[in-house]
Amino acid sequence: MNGQTDGVLITETGWVTPVLSGLAGGRHRVWTPCGRTQDIAGGRFVGSVDFVLDPGHGGSEPGAVGRGGLREADLNLDVTLKLRDALVDAGYSVMMTRETDVRVPIVTRAEIAQALEPIAFISVHFNGGTDAASTTPGTELYHQIDSPDSKRLAGLIYEEAFGVLDQFDIRWVALGDAGTLVRPNRDGDDYYGVLRRPAPVVSVLAEFAYLSNPAEEQLVSDPAVQQLLADATVTAIERFVTTDDPGSGFIDDPIFRGYGSSGAGRTTNCTDPALE
Repeated sequence: MNGQTDGVLITETGWVTPVLSGLAGGRHRVWTPCGRTQDIAGGRFVGSVDFVLDPGHGGSEPGAVGRGGLREADLNLDVTLKLRDALVDAGYSVMMTRETDVRVPIVTRAEIAQALEPIAFISVHFNGGTDAASTTPGTELYHQIDSPDSKRLAGLIYEEAFGVLDQFDIRWVALGDAGTLVRPNRDGDDYYGVLRRPAPVVSVLAEFAYLSNPAEEQLVSDPAVQQLLADATVTAIERFVTTDDPGSGFIDDPIFRGYGSSGAGRTTNCTDPALE
């Protein structure tokens, strides 16, 4: 990864591309969505923002899919768009890694975060898999192992999001250590690329609820519930910025989740879109 911090260019075709350098004649050398370099003209330059929001998956990478057919990629985007609008209404500047149903490799999402140097990078997801029945939501917030700020932000988002979901009397599922936690890889670094690659940008990964559980799929398909989650996240962000509140839900000894693939998002088999 380049680790450059020269802002991004929003191309005339709507793609967010990290800028590697400015060129003569108003052109820019950019990092393409598939992780290549390209010289392009036009577009709108953005040097920095308060927050970068990352709707997980997209395009050929649907993420989890509920029994009712709800795709995680679509749900992630719906919630993140509501989160963006709420943050803008609260006076913050925001950039999203995608605003439509397109594939963006993880490395490119991380480049966008590093290029804009935000207060934080927040990756929005919903969970899959089979877990035990629970009387409370199985919300998980993952934070960077070496970042106290990431841990605090994750704890605040967990606290607010869990509080919203716990109001609903449905059949939840959860792992026994659901909460605010870390997941290391074999080297002791962050397992998830959306936490490891954007560093040193403060980054968190939210898994709000389980799409694999039909009751939760039905609940979170409701736009009103999506708005509640977006508003809860904004409340957590404002607490992070304006207070010293520590957050909650911290798990000191999380269950070992394995060292398998951390999901899609690589630049292999990736075809760049038209950027101009």
